[in-house]
Amino acid sequence: MNTATDNIVGILVVVAIFAALALPSLIGIAKDRRIDHQIREAERVRGEDGPIGPTERPARWRLYFTTTATHHS
Repeated sequence: MNTATDNIVGILVVVAIFAALALPSLIGIAKDRRIDHQIREAERVRGEDGPIGPTERPARWRLYFTTTATHHS
């Protein structure tokens, strides 16, 4: 009977270690899913209300196009 008890204790220790290692990542996944849901909901509501603010850039910004040229580009 001692061997059965040792096996059960060993299994419980392994399960506890696995849970301790997996729990932070599972909490993070749940938090990310909640944030993604909130973002999708906000985009859906924004889509129903129409865009907020100007829909295109002012004319003075459309006239200019700048680039950066460096020796490594």
